[in-house]
Amino acid sequence: QMRPVESGGGLVQAGGSLRLSCEVSGRTVNNFVTGWFRQAPGEEREFIASINWMTIAKQYADFVKGRFTVSRDFAQNTMYLEMNSLKPEDTAVYYCAARFGTRLRDTPREYSYWGQGTQVTVSS
Repeated sequence: QMRPVESGGGLVQAGGSLRLSCEVSGRTVNNFVTGWFRQAPGEEREFIASINWMTIAKQYADFVKGRFTVSRDFAQNTMYLEMNSLKPEDTAVYYCAARFGTRLRDTPREYSYWGQGTQVTVSS
C-alpha cells in the first residue's frame, strides 16, 4: 500500500512560482505512476500531470501549457510539481495520487492512493 503525502503549498502572488512535493512511502515495487490533481471549491477534481517512475514518461493537462513541470526523485521517493506563472484561477487544493502499473492515467478513479492535499492560493 502506498501513502502519498503532499507539502509545499502556500500563498503566492500572481506571476509567482511554487514547488509542491509528494513523498510516496510504503511502496514495494518500482512500476507505478503518480499524478497531481487539484480541486477548487464547488468544482470537480481536475487532472494536472502524471509520471511513470520507471520510464519517466509524463502526461500533462492542456491547461498546463508549459507552466507546470512534473518530476520525480527515485532515491527520495518524492514527486515534484514545479509551478510557474501562477494565476488566481490556479487557486485550489492540490492532491497527489498513486497507482500501480505503468500506464499514465488522467482520471481520479484510476488512482487508488491519495494524499490529504495541500492548499495553493494565488492572489491577484
